[in-house]
Amino acid sequence: DILWFVECYPAYHHRGKDAAAALAKILNMLKVDYGILGIEEKCSCDSQRLAGEKGLFEEFAEHNIGLFRKYKAKTVMTMDPHALNAMKHEYPKLGSKSKVIHYTTYLAPMIDKMDFKNKLDYKVTFHDPCYLGRHNGEFEAPRQLIEAIPGIELTEMGRCKQQSYCCGGGGGGMWLDGFMSDHINERLSENRVREAVETGADVLAVCCPYEVSRFEDAVKSTGNEGKLLVKDISELLAEALGL
Repeated sequence: DILWFVECYPAYHHRGKDAAAALAKILNMLKVDYGILGIEEKCSCDSQRLAGEKGLFEEFAEHNIGLFRKYKAKTVMTMDPHALNAMKHEYPKLGSKSKVIHYTTYLAPMIDKMDFKNKLDYKVTFHDPCYLGRHNGEFEAPRQLIEAIPGIELTEMGRCKQQSYCCGGGGGGMWLDGFMSDHINERLSENRVREAVETGADVLAVCCPYEVSRFEDAVKSTGNEGKLLVKDISELLAEALGL
């Protein structure tokens, strides 16, 4: 059915791996026929491209496009909105013909097939990733998945959807936090966590691999540890499905 492009953070970061494992369990439960590239996969390189590494981006993109052709991948699914953005808008310039979708877009039409076992008594607020929302127009699928979970109450932050506030990780920002913390009073991720806490939410739900680690760190640095959990939507779904 699909080729799952796992990407770097879900493959290597411990919290990214948690979210990826949850998604794998969901896909297996839904009996989705999917494959991964394993060690053949290289980074989508969207952040590197935006940081100025155009040559590296083209090298890795051409490698990945070659794999899409090799395995006749008509549909590529990814957890990473940055990879989505690169593969949807930049890879076609290098010859890619594959359709690319985010995992929330893929799962939302299958909500009726999800046999939820557990009621989750969480008040949840959702952070729209820049490259899923503003850049690629997907606002509803993540919310449909969250609201389908029994017991969850979804509450929106003041800045959401088209006006959502950036987490600060895109365009190479993921690797500038040390520099930024020395030159500004508050990181973007810390500002966003404060907004989430103001809603009274128990959980800040995300669907970008960068955001779990960024926001969990910001929860600690803003003194909100124990007040707010950060979970990928895949983790919430897996918990409710009893996986």
